[in-house]
Amino acid sequence: MKIVPRDVPPRAAWALQQAGIHPLLARLYAARGISDAAELDDSLARLLAPDTLHGCAEAGAFLADAIQQGRRLCVVADYDCDGATACAVAMRGLRLLGAAPDALGYVVPDRAVHGYGLSPAVVDLALRTRPDVIVTVDNGIASFEGVRHARERGVDVVVTDHHLPARQGDEVLLPPATVIVNPNQPACGFESKSIAGVGVMFYVLLAVRAELRRRGAFSPAEQPRLDALLDLVALGTVADVVRLDANNRRLVAQGLKRIRSGRMQPGVSALFQVARRDPARACCFDFGFALGPRLNAAGRLADMTLGIECLLTDDPARAMELAQQLDAMNRERRDVEAGMREQAEMLLESLMPEDEPPPAIAIFDPEFHEGVVGIVASRLKDKLHRPTFVFALGQDGLLKGSGRSIPGFHLRDALDLVSKRHPGVLRKFGGHAMAAGCTIAEEDFDLFEHAFQQVAAQWLDAPLLHRVVATDGPLEPQWFDPQVVQTLEREVWGQAFEAPIFNDDVEVLAQRIVGDKHLKLTLRHRGQVRDAICFGRQEPLPERAHIAFRLALDDYNGQARVQMVVEAVA
Repeated sequence: MKIVPRDVPPRAAWALQQAGIHPLLARLYAARGISDAAELDDSLARLLAPDTLHGCAEAGAFLADAIQQGRRLCVVADYDCDGATACAVAMRGLRLLGAAPDALGYVVPDRAVHGYGLSPAVVDLALRTRPDVIVTVDNGIASFEGVRHARERGVDVVVTDHHLPARQGDEVLLPPATVIVNPNQPACGFESKSIAGVGVMFYVLLAVRAELRRRGAFSPAEQPRLDALLDLVALGTVADVVRLDANNRRLVAQGLKRIRSGRMQPGVSALFQVARRDPARACCFDFGFALGPRLNAAGRLADMTLGIECLLTDDPARAMELAQQLDAMNRERRDVEAGMREQAEMLLESLMPEDEPPPAIAIFDPEFHEGVVGIVASRLKDKLHRPTFVFALGQDGLLKGSGRSIPGFHLRDALDLVSKRHPGVLRKFGGHAMAAGCTIAEEDFDLFEHAFQQVAAQWLDAPLLHRVVATDGPLEPQWFDPQVVQTLEREVWGQAFEAPIFNDDVEVLAQRIVGDKHLKLTLRHRGQVRDAICFGRQEPLPERAHIAFRLALDDYNGQARVQMVVEAVA
């Protein structure tokens, strides 16, 4: 593991500071590629135009027709936070735009029963609502059989998705949908290829509104306020860990502003309450580590309908009741995850006879829970810095695997290569560079493990197998201030626009274990005594250490104190 400070272009940092940006923020933004203060304009007017998203205008016209003709619409969701928020955005937005309540419904697959995407079984589930149109959110781009099944039964399908389409050689394969909206399909010039599924659906609603406005259904002054949905868009975007490019940052920033001012769905407010987070100080950390996991718990352990209903209800009491159920599920999920991690680490010992992990990890245990394999894969990937797949036995007797990757190793492309080298081993697969899923037969696990490790051995050289912690260099003592920490927390940080982490030498004055698993520290840093904590670490630090750390506020007796949170020790 190496701690490596980011390069800070001095001219960019100076230009930002001259434009009135806080000196510390100017340095942080310059290190993340920002060179002009105009790039930090997060107003809605700076969002990319919907007509640059291929298929969006067509979908807008088609759905405007469906609304005006009273056709029955059924939204088919996914069972993660992105899918849940996308479903809520679709349902709320289509109602705002005139869809009759009795002509609008949704279904969400059961992870264990239906698997991922618009399968024929999920279409049959949707057909119970007697739809004329199925609208997928956060899925559908690889659902060839499901789309065909729906079309054969006279149901139109509008696919809204952001996942990578399937390929056959150099040819991109698309399902026979009525309309497809996906920035990653061929011929799409939309600049934000990393927009989340909820963002794609939000853009489709913008196109529907523009089309209805053009038809005279309402004037610009009277049109429905779709920005009321941006709290949901922000939550789904951050929770799905998509790349926070400029457009995604604007969507998230607008959602955060609404939440901080008290304007949010009752379900979002209730989730903040059960997570004991203050919406007036809402930040990206809340989405990724407080609200998102509680919504995801429903899809992992039960039925995501619970999470979607929490986001759809306008009754605060009902929202709180559902949020409390989600909170209880999340605690159960943590217990399941802890047991799986312990078992997984025991299995890893057989893979690491000399404590050196192989170039890639694949593990399976019959007792693993299918809904938690992705979290465990992520934890093991973080611990070992290796591409990791964790498998569980599905109800259909096949192994369902979820994978997480490291920089420099494109997970979906690796699966594609495994499928070419060993035809038939992967029953299904899909995903992104950093996260993917696949289905295999139990008897093929050893072959998959060998093939996966073979690809990793070929693609990953020694430097890529060493974890690199990118930091923002040392932090001057004057910035250890509660107001500065609050300023940092209010900014939009996330995937590919990481939250600030600093590094420096420290002297360890005292250390003890708290909560059975965390290291509480007293450090001397640049002549000042600082409180610090290292979560999830019990091994003591040496008397002198070089650490990577972030700043956080520790509220004690009503007083906010700055605390160093140790992220890595070199």
